[in-house]
Amino acid sequence: MAEISHFEYGWITPAVGYALSVIGSLLGLVCAGRIRGAAGGRQRVWWVILAAWALGGTAIWTMHFMAMLGFAVRGTQIRYDVPITVASAVIAVVAVGIGLIVATTGRAGAARLIGGGIITGLGVAAMHYTGMAAMHLHGTIGYDPVLVVASVLIAVVAATVALWLGVTVRRPVVLFGSALVMGVAISGMHYTGMAGMSVTPSRTPGALAGATVSSLLVPILLAVIFVVIGLVYALLVAPTEQDRRAAAYFDSLTPQQPAPAEAVSRPGRRRAGDRG
Repeated sequence: MAEISHFEYGWITPAVGYALSVIGSLLGLVCAGRIRGAAGGRQRVWWVILAAWALGGTAIWTMHFMAMLGFAVRGTQIRYDVPITVASAVIAVVAVGIGLIVATTGRAGAARLIGGGIITGLGVAAMHYTGMAAMHLHGTIGYDPVLVVASVLIAVVAATVALWLGVTVRRPVVLFGSALVMGVAISGMHYTGMAGMSVTPSRTPGALAGATVSSLLVPILLAVIFVVIGLVYALLVAPTEQDRRAAAYFDSLTPQQPAPAEAVSRPGRRRAGDRG
């Protein structure tokens, strides 16, 4: 078996990955909390999309990518298939979006939360192992089934908790604490899955196709920056439930103007006595 390192650059990559997962979780939880309070169907879809991008794209997939920056296998280079890497990000965003729709549509209940959590968790696990399938190296990758199952269970539990927090928590301090816990769960899922990975070196190494992880770093970080800025801007300009209540209260204080009375009778009709 080849020697594997998950912390090639020390604690920099896991620390940055954890910070990104916390930021994405915090933004995602805030966006998810706006779904049920949305004024209409379009606003609800908008908040689902934003929450899915924050949780699936920033909190989960970006954390996975940053952790892979510190991944190395002795004796081989590593390249990544770009289309499969992009597909893994899409899987994460779509899975979170579907889970949010299931958890927040209709009457709230444990069954919907659990169903949404299972869908989201399985999607997160699919994202992780799809991202690993995009990796090309001189060797054959294998997985410990027990740790694979454990990583999937962690993903399902973490996703269910995230959905529950998103639809129930409102206080900023609690939201921040929840984001810290979510960051631990997301990182734990990733490194549990990676702990079950093994590489058998190949004896006939050849040229590896694909992009290096460093060449993907700049565009992905730029995308993350624009997404985070866009999410923050959307949250700042969108009225909250308290804003709508305050507007309704001030509208109720505004005196209503009486409707103008009709000064002219309808044409074609005459009053009694107007003949001749």
